[in-house]
Amino acid sequence: MSGKINREWHEQHKMPKNPTIEQRIAWHLAHSKNCSCRKIDGKLAEEMKRRGIEY
Repeated sequence: MSGKINREWHEQHKMPKNPTIEQRIAWHLAHSKNCSCRKIDGKLAEEMKRRGIEY
């Protein structure tokens, strides 16, 4: 289920081109605190769980 998008946050925080896994994790953690348009799932969520990162 999707929530409301925070367009201002998205415009100011673009995902880098060809991000490393660390950059992806950092972006998605910041995103989840500032926007409710989608949840962290899939392979990224699995990797974060493997690393013991709560979100």
